[in-house]
Amino acid sequence: MINKSRSAIYFLVAVLVIATLPLAADNQKDDVNDIGNRKVAHWSIISLQKEMAIGKKYADQIDRQAKLIKDPVVAEYVNRLAQNIARNSDAKVPVSVKVIDDPTINAFTLPGGFIYLNSGTILAANNEAQVAGVLAHEIGHVAERSWASEMTKQTLLQFAMIPLMFTPMSIGAYYGLNAAMNGLPIAFLKFSRNQEEGADFLGLQYMYKTGYDPNAYVAFFGKVLNEERSAPGSVASIFMDHPPTPDRIIKCEEEIKSILPNRPEYLVNTSEFETVQGRLQTLLTVHRRNNRNQNAPTLERRQQQPPQTAGTPPPSNPQGQDTGDQPPVLRRTD
Repeated sequence: MINKSRSAIYFLVAVLVIATLPLAADNQKDDVNDIGNRKVAHWSIISLQKEMAIGKKYADQIDRQAKLIKDPVVAEYVNRLAQNIARNSDAKVPVSVKVIDDPTINAFTLPGGFIYLNSGTILAANNEAQVAGVLAHEIGHVAERSWASEMTKQTLLQFAMIPLMFTPMSIGAYYGLNAAMNGLPIAFLKFSRNQEEGADFLGLQYMYKTGYDPNAYVAFFGKVLNEERSAPGSVASIFMDHPPTPDRIIKCEEEIKSILPNRPEYLVNTSEFETVQGRLQTLLTVHRRNNRNQNAPTLERRQQQPPQTAGTPPPSNPQGQDTGDQPPVLRRTD
């Protein structure tokens, strides 16, 4: 019985390890000159076509429920920025970006290359390179196929549970594993710390390849930390599930020094970014002002009653309703 129990545990560990391996063992993820030709995606039982179809379904739900910024200037600029980074990445699927009207700092990626960026992220950035860094990080998730990898691990974990069901073990241990398996939402899985670090690693390379200063990404994370400390709630809760801790920032700085060759100059900011940022701020200000005006209470003028002539009895008011500006009349009862 003990040997069977050990075998089941070894099998469980093996399938989880396999799910975290990249597609190719000879992958050189630190070679920035080979970006686009590398295989950085983790192994998955889900095909790219299936992943894109699932992502499209989720994206349709978000498009119906979220308040999207549909201004063509803002949407075109953000998408052009993302496409430029995607061309200098390892992503094997097309990417699309939409901006959500939300003041918090956040961005997230759905399966199949569907990226959403909060308006608060654009407004909080000091320059274009910082927004590019956030998008490069999300494109790193697309390239690594983070969602498909997580789903694969969960699927294999369910299969691995089958031999454990027939293996004598403590009831507490069994229910502990079962609870861990069922505790993850099926519709959207949050990425693990390792996956976030992997997306950081790739995102820095994609920024560098596109021409942006990768240090801007680190600077933006530092800004996020400062804002969260000074104004709790300014960063979306889902973003803070994988916070940019000082250790993570230090690791990014080390990767920049170790794998990215020095360049004499980087792209940091453009006048177009400043124009779009100002336009977005104006759009949101007008939109919120209009919403306040629509929700504000309105006063209606009381209608004037026609003057009464001599010999004309006052209008009856059996229920005590307001009869206008005329004073109340007391009737004599016989």
